[in-house]
Amino acid sequence: MADELSRRGVLKFVAAAAAAAGCKTTSSGTTAGAGETSATPPASAALPAPGASAPSATRTLGRTGAPVEPVSLGGEGILRTWNREHEAVPMILEALRLGVRYCDTAPAYAGSLDYYGEAFRQAPSGARDQVFLASKTHERGRDASLRLLDESLKRLGTSRLDLWQLHDLRTREDLDEIFSKGGAIQAVEAARKDGRIRFVGITGHHDPAILVEAMQRYDFDTVLCAVNPADPARLPFLTTVVPEARRRGMGVIGMKVMAAGRILADGAATPEELIGYGAHFADTVIVGMKSPAEVRQNLGIGRALTPQTKETLASLERRLAPRADEYSYFKA
Repeated sequence: MADELSRRGVLKFVAAAAAAAGCKTTSSGTTAGAGETSATPPASAALPAPGASAPSATRTLGRTGAPVEPVSLGGEGILRTWNREHEAVPMILEALRLGVRYCDTAPAYAGSLDYYGEAFRQAPSGARDQVFLASKTHERGRDASLRLLDESLKRLGTSRLDLWQLHDLRTREDLDEIFSKGGAIQAVEAARKDGRIRFVGITGHHDPAILVEAMQRYDFDTVLCAVNPADPARLPFLTTVVPEARRRGMGVIGMKVMAAGRILADGAATPEELIGYGAHFADTVIVGMKSPAEVRQNLGIGRALTPQTKETLASLERRLAPRADEYSYFKA
């Protein structure tokens, strides 16, 4: 599929959908990540007209210069499945229709790449070029990473990624392999040189010290790390990884905002509170979603956010502290 296509098709797509702006989120919509249960969306999550996000809702993803909104489309949720195109593709198309700016995926996320590829084929001309498309490599070697990149591009139906991330860094052994002769960092350099990728990042939710060390070894453009109100209680990313990334001018992307639905299931916080908390620290938070209704709800919450006060943030942290281990289950 050609990447350099006209913007006109996308604009027509959004304009033609304006009549649908009044559609309401149903009781099947949630603000869940992968594995979260359904809940009735609050009335406050009503979405502005398609494509009408306020300028104040737009941030810049660090040195990439890419405009992003507080909420972006995660690669999990319904996307981390196989053979569910009839559910996954309409969800992506709804996000594109509503003007989502950042889309996340990874080869490790089952059929996620294929669902995106099919959605871009069905969307109007130029839809892929209107989003900042991020994927990952879980391989640690040069050759295996490049093979994975080429396979990912083919499945996505595009010639390039806007962001390619070294996925799920956990140990110093990971870093040593990546930065050794024949390591994945050489794949990064090669792919950047020939235009298959534009920017490079790292991801991790296991041990913040590993991400900090990775930043010290290489000049990455972004970091994707865990951000929710349970974070300060143990192995915090917010007081280690995020400040270091900011000092270096890196973009910060938040994940695990809802702890895979555990926080919502317990009634410990609302979607608005959790998205607001994550978006306070990150340029954007990625949320795994399961339906067009969830897309409408989550983008609406992001576009309606107001600045968080220190007391609001601290109150959420205190509320979740008694079950912080459960809500940070993904840490070392």
